[in-house]
Amino acid sequence: MTETLTIGKALNLGLRRAMEDDPKVVLMGEDIGRLGGVFRITDGLQKDFGEDRVVDTPLAEAGILGTAVGLAMRGYRPVCEIQFDGFVFPAYNQIVTQVAKIHARSRGALTMPIVIRIPFGGGIGAVEHHSESPEAYFAHTPGLKVVAVSNPVDAYWGIQQAITHPDPVVFMEPKRRYWDKAEVDTDASPEPLFGSRVVRAGDDVTVLAYGPMVKTALQAADAAADEGRSLEVIDLRSVSPLDLAPVVASVRRTGRCVVVHEAPVTLGLGAEIAARVTEACFHSLEAPVLRVGGYDLPYPPAKLEEDYLPDLDRVLDAVDRAMDF
Repeated sequence: MTETLTIGKALNLGLRRAMEDDPKVVLMGEDIGRLGGVFRITDGLQKDFGEDRVVDTPLAEAGILGTAVGLAMRGYRPVCEIQFDGFVFPAYNQIVTQVAKIHARSRGALTMPIVIRIPFGGGIGAVEHHSESPEAYFAHTPGLKVVAVSNPVDAYWGIQQAITHPDPVVFMEPKRRYWDKAEVDTDASPEPLFGSRVVRAGDDVTVLAYGPMVKTALQAADAAADEGRSLEVIDLRSVSPLDLAPVVASVRRTGRCVVVHEAPVTLGLGAEIAARVTEACFHSLEAPVLRVGGYDLPYPPAKLEEDYLPDLDRVLDAVDRAMDF
């Protein structure tokens, strides 16, 4: 069946289907039950599945993840909501020292099928701790998988795939895109969870993005087309592991690459991607791999966030610089 869904509604229906399919799936988080979460992603789930499976937790992220570790050891599949991106750091110790390592520490005897849902990124007029992009911290941590959805189709299928995955998955949701709509075929076969996808074909420059920046990259491609330039846009979808086979094939053809993300540029995902693309495509490159990202500053007050966040003009400026080499 095909439905028009927002990203938020697609996540809600994906969680519902996962809970229907497996009674061991348990949702945990602050205000996710009666309220349905601050973004209403879990709206109605506690009413239908009960307080034992949709648990309103205390305001204690370390406690949420610590409890999830114990549940996972006992055969459950906890899905933990972190209310805002910047609130994840009280749980960082649990995630990095426990969630990411217990499978290896136990020599495979214990799995950690935990999903950590994190609404991330800016653009909603909020302050620091509510608008950050911490994905690089988790992508740098062996033992964690990290995905970032950009559209309702990937939201619906991706959350279900993450829940059934045997390893812990940090599931990044672009909060300012929660209300973006698309057609979702709920009977289709999903694409692999950890694969990248060409979302617009082009010949002149390869533009890579994930999460909230995919839409920005597509807007840049539309604007560039008006100027006679053809941008190929690739949605990375997974930032750990990275699926760079489509990226390498594209860059070897275009000879130019621009990586876009909201997180600060220094030591962001763009740095790792630029290094790998340069290693694989060195003899095909006509210009250095360029990065567009947030500035190396704490997230600014809401009135300044539009000056901080990468936008269409900054992406097009990088495209121009790549073409000028």
